[in-house]
Amino acid sequence: MPAIRILIVDDHPIVRVGISALFSSSHEMEVVAQARSGEEAVTLHAQHRPDITLMDLRLPGINGVEAIRQIRSQSPRARFIVLTTYDGDEDIYQALEAGASGYLIKDMPQNILFDAVRRVHAGGRCLPSPVSQALASRVPDSSLSKRECDVLRLMAQGKSNSEIAGDLGITEGTVKCHVSVILNRLSVRDRTQAVVTALQRGLIHI
Repeated sequence: MPAIRILIVDDHPIVRVGISALFSSSHEMEVVAQARSGEEAVTLHAQHRPDITLMDLRLPGINGVEAIRQIRSQSPRARFIVLTTYDGDEDIYQALEAGASGYLIKDMPQNILFDAVRRVHAGGRCLPSPVSQALASRVPDSSLSKRECDVLRLMAQGKSNSEIAGDLGITEGTVKCHVSVILNRLSVRDRTQAVVTALQRGLIHI
């Protein structure tokens, strides 16, 4: 059987080298390319057409979710496994919505990574128990719009409503409306709880 061809996407060189070394010990799999950014992942995927792409979420330029979307717009049958440190329910949900078939946390054992590659290559999915449990905890219709996430990120920086309004070029009244929606969607009572919950779930990253 031909080896499963893999593209590794991660902005940390040591991580890329380490993962590549793991696969070098297997005759079933081979790393055909390594990308350090979302844009580079899109380019290298078009060049190499790997069977599986291992995608980190936090990348320079476009993030991993957007890179998956762009690649799938060009190659609808492309297969992805997210390999990341983020375990929030919204991170998982967004990655799967974009088209990932597997979602792994970087501290999981090597055998789970190899099994995920085999499963996804065969057309299946791989969501280990901790990932499935996190996804199951997600409250339906709790996603935020891009603008609401923009407001949340500025809230996380400690900015007031007037400062947020100035940064985003909107009125302070509009900011207050966004904050009200955010508190309601996240089922929290104040701005501090909103920021903590958003970071835990992966709605925003700082």
